[in-house]
Amino acid sequence: MKLLALETATEACSAAVWMDGVVRERYELAPRCHAALILPMIESVLAEAGLTVNQLDAIAVGRGPGAFTGVRIAVSVAQGLAFAADLPVVPVSTLAALALGAARETGQMRIATALDARMGEVYWGTWMVSEDRVALLGEERVCAPALVTATPDEWFGVGVGWSAYAQALSQRLTVSGWVGDRYPHASDIARLAADPARRDSWVTAEQALPVYLRDRVVAC
Repeated sequence: MKLLALETATEACSAAVWMDGVVRERYELAPRCHAALILPMIESVLAEAGLTVNQLDAIAVGRGPGAFTGVRIAVSVAQGLAFAADLPVVPVSTLAALALGAARETGQMRIATALDARMGEVYWGTWMVSEDRVALLGEERVCAPALVTATPDEWFGVGVGWSAYAQALSQRLTVSGWVGDRYPHASDIARLAADPARRDSWVTAEQALPVYLRDRVVAC
């Protein structure tokens, strides 16, 4: 399988190619530069893999939640490429990708992801991670840190929301530790999209929609 994956929902911008289990990635922490970076990243990582867009099986994209402008950039680019090459799109949760990357780096299996949603809120999700698969426990939501929920287990916190609201979040669940300076990667979007069990989530370009989790979005 050959996939191109995009992730621009946070301060980090990245593009990756999955080709038969081998992942190549371009990644940069560059707030507000995503629109300028993403197309050169795509061109570079495809060239390294020796592929053209027409040789891909699908385009995977981090569909949010995250910054309104960032989510919109990745989804718009994925839709444009998919339309032009007549490819399906694989929308993948940005929080799921964050959880997968954190689990691989830390060895933790129960991951509580939190991204700063502005306006005193976080984008929240709790995940059980096993190898390259993640299972959402509960639901993704946007809420005040004092209102997050989790099952009564021990969790490892990941994401910039923990840097901003560690005290409030830690009062809502049992935490073994947390890291705030961790961002989602397109390589993990690709790993999740390549799972054969996700094949039924492939959609047409026009069906690939961003997920903001709130009606009132913040352009950031």
